[in-house]
Amino acid sequence: MAILGIPILENLYPVTMDMWPVQAKEFNRNWQFYENLKQGRFTTTKCKDCGKVAYPPRVICPECYSENLEYIDLPTKGKVISFSEEVRGVPLGFEAPLIHAVIDLGVEPVRRLLTRIINCPAGYLKEGDEVQLAVFPVPPHPIEKGKQGTVMVERVFFAFEPVKKP
Repeated sequence: MAILGIPILENLYPVTMDMWPVQAKEFNRNWQFYENLKQGRFTTTKCKDCGKVAYPPRVICPECYSENLEYIDLPTKGKVISFSEEVRGVPLGFEAPLIHAVIDLGVEPVRRLLTRIINCPAGYLKEGDEVQLAVFPVPPHPIEKGKQGTVMVERVFFAFEPVKKP
């Protein structure tokens, strides 16, 4: 499998450099978070016993240690509070500009979120700009499925992007 845009990694699958979680049900107890992302839903977990909402999603409530959790929807739009742009020295696997922002989702208890901003040229983003959820595909991951053999599992991840396009 080729890792596009990184010539030294063409036709290789560098597992040690994989930046994305293995999202398959067999390997990740938070697999439902990624299934929700595939549907365009941004979710986290809420404890059915004590009501604690925790982000990122958990498998055990950080308040009462219960495993009785449910997924709830979070807003898919927010406003930029602060951000940084990296245009030089961007890590391998990323393209410049690499923009990270603290955004305000406008609701408690997951009000502020540190996230990556994509589809945005350097110098375009401003504090107070509205951003929205952007779900994007990441390289599939090979998983051994017994008699089925090795299958490539499709994966996604998320960032936010400006609502007003440049």
